Amino acid sequence: MKFLMLIFKNLRRNMVRSLLTSAGIMVLVFVITLIWSILGFLDMATSEKAANFKGIVTEKWSIPSQLPFSYAATLEDGAAREESDVKPMDSMTWQFFIGSVDKTNIGFSTFIFAFCMEPKKLLTMMDELDSLQPGPRATLDTAIKAMEGNRQGIIVGQKRLAAIEKKVGDKIKVFGINYRDIELECEIVGTFPPGRYDNNTCINRDYLNASLDAFKAAKGRPHPLAEKTLNLVWVKVPTKDAFSKMSNQIDSSPMFAAPPVKIETASSGVSNFLAAYKDLLMILRYLLAPAIIITLTVVISNAISISVRERRKEMAVLKVIGFQPNQIILLVLGEAILLGVVAGAISSIGTYYFVNRVIGGIPFQIAFFSSFPVLDGALWWGAAIGFITSFAGSILPALSTRSIKVVDVFSKVA
Repeated sequence: MKFLMLIFKNLRRNMVRSLLTSAGIMVLVFVITLIWSILGFLDMATSEKAANFKGIVTEKWSIPSQLPFSYAATLEDGAAREESDVKPMDSMTWQFFIGSVDKTNIGFSTFIFAFCMEPKKLLTMMDELDSLQPGPRATLDTAIKAMEGNRQGIIVGQKRLAAIEKKVGDKIKVFGINYRDIELECEIVGTFPPGRYDNNTCINRDYLNASLDAFKAAKGRPHPLAEKTLNLVWVKVPTKDAFSKMSNQIDSSPMFAAPPVKIETASSGVSNFLAAYKDLLMILRYLLAPAIIITLTVVISNAISISVRERRKEMAVLKVIGFQPNQIILLVLGEAILLGVVAGAISSIGTYYFVNRVIGGIPFQIAFFSSFPVLDGALWWGAAIGFITSFAGSILPALSTRSIKVVDVFSKVA
């Protein structure tokens, strides 16, 4: 305990240096916590699950995938034709509607990206929404029921709602960009919980399909995209073996001759979407993160080296009164590690609560991910980073105290 108190006193002796070093550690730990959270989240999104496999069905040879909506019912049933065939535990369709709330001024503040689907599938098939806490789940469920009762209902992400300067209960008209000449008059019935879907919206698929039918009735011809409205179909199966069987069912089905379809695991599909961001992710993983770790080590090393040089006389006195070389080494290491662990822990834990609870995630757009949560691992990352970098940065300055000779120090004083 006396040894620990001595470490505390030594850190307090030069508060400016200790505070500046702590600030440097906290900033760098903050940045690396954000980077590791983004990379960790993407790693989880692209890793296979042992159970409850999700598969994505898309057009086989074309990007973007554009299938006729007549495929939907068969694909949602897993293309099952026999009693022994595998059927999905759950499924959902996605139709993408890109539009603007201002017909003439199309920009970030007016942009709408909506997935058109069955509202009830939000709580059973959408990642993160299928595992909400009771409070947010009940709120979203209320909005979903409003959509089911009013097919013109729309759920809007909270950041998107702020961008278009609207609130729940307002009515908006969305002018189609990909579906030209289609205008959807919607009523905002709720918002998504803060986080991943902050900039997304959800529209009832029945409303989009009915609008396309109305276009045909009014114009006397089908909309140019009438046979290309189905973008994705998601299916959920219990095991990898069941997924393989369903994949064979879909591949061998005569229903999908033109255009043909393919099915892949959700993780594989996400990996394909992220292919365009390969270089950016490699820079984050293999250049920026290691560079921050090295910088942090250098910062601590410089601070401890200066401290050791300033205290050569004091360390000589410690040796005179009986301190062993290893005890002095431990004293120097203890100061660095205590500073690193405490500052790192404060930074990562503070980042976890501030980003997740206050701003609702890291606002960093990658593919269809608009924000990322700080992972639970951040609660211990800061302390671990602080410990490792502090030890690595202070070990050489600490070992240099062995070379301090009492005679040389006091001869200079004399």
